[in-house]
Amino acid sequence: MDFVADPAVDPSARRHVDDGIVVVADGRIEAAGPASALLPGLADVDVVDHRGRILMPGFIDAHIHYPQMEMIASHGEQLLAWLRRYTFPTETRFGDRAYAEGIAEAFLDELLRNGTTTAVVMGSVHPVSAEVIFAAAQRRGLRLVAGQTMMDRNVPESLQDTPQSAYDAAAALIEAWHERPGTRLHYAVTPRFAASSSPAQLRLAAQLRREHPGVFVHTHWAENREEIDWVRQLYPQSASYLRIYDDFELLGPRTVLAHGVHTEPDDLEVLGRTGATVALCPSSNMFLGSGLFDLPRLRRAGVSLAIGTDVGAGTSFSMLRTLADAYKVTQLRRAVYDEPDARALAVDEAFYLVTLGGARALGFEGSIGRLSPGMEADFVVLDPQATPLLALRTSRAESLDERLFALMMLGDDRAVAATYVQGQRQDVAGRLPGGSGVR
Repeated sequence: MDFVADPAVDPSARRHVDDGIVVVADGRIEAAGPASALLPGLADVDVVDHRGRILMPGFIDAHIHYPQMEMIASHGEQLLAWLRRYTFPTETRFGDRAYAEGIAEAFLDELLRNGTTTAVVMGSVHPVSAEVIFAAAQRRGLRLVAGQTMMDRNVPESLQDTPQSAYDAAAALIEAWHERPGTRLHYAVTPRFAASSSPAQLRLAAQLRREHPGVFVHTHWAENREEIDWVRQLYPQSASYLRIYDDFELLGPRTVLAHGVHTEPDDLEVLGRTGATVALCPSSNMFLGSGLFDLPRLRRAGVSLAIGTDVGAGTSFSMLRTLADAYKVTQLRRAVYDEPDARALAVDEAFYLVTLGGARALGFEGSIGRLSPGMEADFVVLDPQATPLLALRTSRAESLDERLFALMMLGDDRAVAATYVQGQRQDVAGRLPGGSGVR
């Protein structure tokens, strides 16, 4: 199952073959279609039988923090206090290469265990944190967008860089890793958010973007009202939070802005003009009490959108659980706000956002997101009978929509029967960080 267009625009965008086959050669899809048509023409090939399950393109997580993996499910704070109490103390450890390597391997295991084959990842302020996650992703053949986080103020001294040191480190990392031949790795210039970067640092971040066309920009925007008020005080010359990034020339088609919960009147115009992507993070928004993003308004305005788990404020690596939370957010908006066009997230729209929609938002539509000849062979196999409850619910389903919705609402990593990266099945069973100084 996959999509050839946005189902919100074209109701016939979903493709589904009840008994289908995907033919893979050299890491790419060679053919896809009904098994009855393709199997007779195949000889001397290995056939992996996933009948009774649903195969779709690998999931795309548009915003996640690998140094926050070990602090997931930390209780009781909203964004700014949560950063001070949990995030910053945890991230200080990632200057230690061995420590970072242990977490990076476990982090990628969790992505793959949950069917995620492409991710946009924030590291820590330490250059080694980016080196380690790139190296681990290269070994597995994963597509990864990542970068060293830039922070030169309003964070603990042990986590502060300077505008020049951050620029120098990023330039070296871009040279070493960005679109390195034979890999699927991409660098993101990564100011954490406007509050932790001075104007001088944002100017150098924009300079990196100009000097290295094709790099991404990855940052946070409009997550929490206290954060927004603070940022506006720090940048009074800009008309809005989003305008700060626009004023410093950091917005464009390869800019990923995490959250976008609280938008201002001209934000949609700025997003449309620049082509920047908003990575919606429903699980972390609810966990930190940040608010309920307005998906119908963003979709109606044609804003480029994707979905992120935002681990560790997000409470699961599972895109299925994250989509379930996105559905609940849209339901809550219907109850809380008097909005005539408010509606619940549709199942096709949900799976589109974490497959072809995410690929389009990141500029990867020509490589991933569809089960079509020539595409990279990243896909996930979902089992509608993975748990007794799923099996019971899907046994009563009268349509594919019902089965998909049950998987979205009741599924987690147990529903992922297999994950394939460039046609290779990934074995990630049981590896967790431990020993070698990782505790």
